[in-house]
Amino acid sequence: MQTIIYAALETGVWVALIILCLVLGAGIGVFVGYAIRLKKHDKTISNAKEEARKIVEQANNDANQRKKELINDAKEEIALLKQEADQDIKDRKSVVVELENKLNQREDMLDRRSSNLDHREDLLSSKENKIDEKKAELEQQNIKVEAILKKQEQKLIEIGNLNKEEAKKLIMDNVKESMKLEIASYIKEEEEKARDIAQAKARDVLALAIQKYAGDSVSETTVSTVSLPAEEMKGRIIGREGRNIRTIESLTGVDLIIDDTPEAIVLSGFDPVRREIAKKSLEILVSDGRIHPARIEAVVERCRSEVEMSIREMGEDAVFKTGIGKVHPDLIKLLGRLHFRTSYGQNVLDHSIETAMLAGKLAAEIGENEILARRAGLFHDIGKAVDHEIEGSHVEIGVEIANKYHEPKEVVDAIASHHEDVPPKSVIAVLVAAADALSSARPGARSDSLENYTKRLENLEAISNSIKGVQSSFAVQAGREVRVIVNPEEVDDVSTFSIARQIKEEIENKLSYPGTIKVTVVRETRAVEVAK
Repeated sequence: MQTIIYAALETGVWVALIILCLVLGAGIGVFVGYAIRLKKHDKTISNAKEEARKIVEQANNDANQRKKELINDAKEEIALLKQEADQDIKDRKSVVVELENKLNQREDMLDRRSSNLDHREDLLSSKENKIDEKKAELEQQNIKVEAILKKQEQKLIEIGNLNKEEAKKLIMDNVKESMKLEIASYIKEEEEKARDIAQAKARDVLALAIQKYAGDSVSETTVSTVSLPAEEMKGRIIGREGRNIRTIESLTGVDLIIDDTPEAIVLSGFDPVRREIAKKSLEILVSDGRIHPARIEAVVERCRSEVEMSIREMGEDAVFKTGIGKVHPDLIKLLGRLHFRTSYGQNVLDHSIETAMLAGKLAAEIGENEILARRAGLFHDIGKAVDHEIEGSHVEIGVEIANKYHEPKEVVDAIASHHEDVPPKSVIAVLVAAADALSSARPGARSDSLENYTKRLENLEAISNSIKGVQSSFAVQAGREVRVIVNPEEVDDVSTFSIARQIKEEIENKLSYPGTIKVTVVRETRAVEVAK
């Protein structure tokens, strides 16, 4: 029994020991697991911190890199904008300098014109003074003559007795004195008849010349607009950073105005030939679609050659049409350039050809040299081909060109006098002036507002009627001349010159008009008797 008890006890001890060992092992395992887990947690936290540190460092590096890139881009953009601004300022300065030069040239021309006008006014003043002196002398002579006549009458009364010869002489003297007025009246009537006959003949000659020349009366207008197939074409013409449009403007010398106008670009330039080259170039580039600086340069050069060839062909065609004979090649080119000039909507080359034909017909009617008249008519506006490049009026420039190429003196005279700047010295010059007026004044030749035209005529007559002593006035020749009738009882012959100058000054100060306006003051005394 004891053995069994001892065995049981030993067995319980071992069981307890085993249980204790198991408990201790479990505790140790839990402790070891906790320690391992704690260590693993610390490692995870450390790894996360390291990864976070790397992410922050990478973000800082990326931010710094992006910052540098943005700063470089901003610097490049600022440099580009500054370069464009400098170029724009340079272009504007060149435009301002060009405008200043033009203004200075215009001012010099006005100064010369003012000095010429002052000189003419001084001449007119001296002539007026001479006329006043002459009038005073005539009045003194009239007084002396009246005194002598009175003395003679007194002597005749005193003598009383006259012989036959003396009486005959006295009667004849009285008859001659009484016939002076009738002779003067007869001469005046004959002069008026001759003037009427001459005017009728002139009208017949003009009518025949106009009927013989059947010219086209349609006026041309130079178009400075290029149509586009689509609105996005404007962006292609401008190009990246404006390179294309700057290339076109620099090569052609014409400004391109790209605004809100749908599917159109406006060309702006003072030189019509350059504007034509730019127009043709843009049309080719738009139709082709390839627009870049190299292509633009090639197209502009090709169009420049084509336009130069077209100018020469048009000049040769004008010479051929008028049949004026051999002409210097440079003059042919200048004639061709007139095709790109307009005057109040009238093509200057067509106007010159028409003037040449009319002048030739007029010359043929009166027996003058028809070919020479056509030559003078064709070259009368040759100065307009380069008047935008050379200082001076187109008349002065035309005279210089004609003298340079040794044109006949009649041609030079016609160019100088067709606007009445100088008196004509030949019949050819008078015919060219008449043909020029016919070509420009006919209906439909030049565009002009009817309202402005009517208002200008009314203002001309109103200014003339406002002068003291004026009885009536009439604006004639499409406003190129105003004829003023003065009251002969209030105005003498000398005062008519003063009235004409006064009206001229009023017109220059108050009206704006193309060309020149001729002021003609008429003083007429009529003696009327009625036989009953």
